[in-house]
Amino acid sequence: MKLPALALAALFPAASPLLCGEITYSADVAPILYKHCATCHHPDDIAPMALLTYRQTRPWAAAIREAVLTRQMPPWKADPRYGKWSNDWSLSGEEIATIKAWVDQGSKEGDPQRLPAAPVFSTDWRIGKPDVIISIPPHSLTADGPDEYEYFTVPTNFTEDKWVVAAELRPTNRRIVHHAHVFVNAPAKPKPASPKKEEPADPQSAYADWLKVHEGKLSWIRYEAPVIDDGCIVDDNSYWPGDKPRDENFGSGGLISSYLPGRGPDVYPQGTARKIPAGSNLGFQIHYSKATKRPEIDVTSVGLIFAKEPPKQVAKRVDLSNYFFRIPAGDPNVEVTECHTFKQDMYLTSLTPHMHLRGKDARFEATYPDGRKETLLLVPHYNFNWQITYRMEQPKFIPKGTRLAIVSHFDNSPNNPLNPDPAKVVRWGEASEMEMMDGWIEYVDAPPGGTGQPQMHADLR
Repeated sequence: MKLPALALAALFPAASPLLCGEITYSADVAPILYKHCATCHHPDDIAPMALLTYRQTRPWAAAIREAVLTRQMPPWKADPRYGKWSNDWSLSGEEIATIKAWVDQGSKEGDPQRLPAAPVFSTDWRIGKPDVIISIPPHSLTADGPDEYEYFTVPTNFTEDKWVVAAELRPTNRRIVHHAHVFVNAPAKPKPASPKKEEPADPQSAYADWLKVHEGKLSWIRYEAPVIDDGCIVDDNSYWPGDKPRDENFGSGGLISSYLPGRGPDVYPQGTARKIPAGSNLGFQIHYSKATKRPEIDVTSVGLIFAKEPPKQVAKRVDLSNYFFRIPAGDPNVEVTECHTFKQDMYLTSLTPHMHLRGKDARFEATYPDGRKETLLLVPHYNFNWQITYRMEQPKFIPKGTRLAIVSHFDNSPNNPLNPDPAKVVRWGEASEMEMMDGWIEYVDAPPGGTGQPQMHADLR
């Protein structure tokens, strides 16, 4: 449906003068595509078509118009009313109006002499040349059967501690890797010379083991487990027993990089790094899709860049999760929450909501010690196909005693086009057809002796 000029001017008033002149691909549209779209829309990358030339772009003109008017593309999901993000690749109102006017005027090429130089994309690492590349052994995927969830443990062979400032996780076969994570597994503690006395059984551990069902390489919560949709009744209410988040003692290990739709490499804030202790292993967790319906091979690798000197601060992360929710069959709007109160001053550097196919929306809201509330991030139209990490333009000061709430909604109705089966009751599980409710939070501790005021520390600029 084409919007009339007056309607467009009302939507994008700053852009309305553009409607008076001729809009061409060479002079007006190519610069927008090169800036916002070409990173994915170039040969041999994640997008299904390249948009680097007029010949490549012209057949898709009507689809591009629709995608940008509905803000489906570029796939930026954050509500612009909350937060400023360094990786915001969304289009401005003027850029959207330009593309619409170009298509409405017949998608003309214009003078090729006015075409800017197209960006050049290398197959090299986006973080630069890694200091170390660590790879899984070649993994073969059969043509038929269900998707595979594979786990690989690879030794680092590091003889000394390493501080990582950037990490990039890359599959060799993007057609079959839906998503992947790589974790630091610290070296095992040496066993005592003499065996300890046998400890009595821990009821909490036994209960936690009973809650989780394992089948093959996948796990999920028992359907008869207790139900806690509102994890904010009490802080950290919906974690596995004995596995609460402890941000004040949170180490620098854990997850160091992810390969997800819509996510770039992991580059930690200037002056910070994450530690990989000597003797550690790396644990790769990979979801392989059988979408091609033919035998495939993949060798996923992680490239690491090390700090040239010890970091001023440790880049940290804490995950807030609700494991005990229950989503009834057919329900279009199920609310699930989780809360945590931070026990030290800190600077948030990124926020990532994570759900699966029934995820509908997510909000991160801070309640400060003085009672003031602030929405840090709102994703009103979550989409599992675009799992975006929202990186703050400037680190956000969070004083000790701040309570962070994550409020997510799920759509398990037939009206959700991604829903695998609206007739099923859904609980937590690792497979994409099950559900998760997570908030991944990256941060650094505030330097000691600060004023406690919400302003960026100079070392984090």
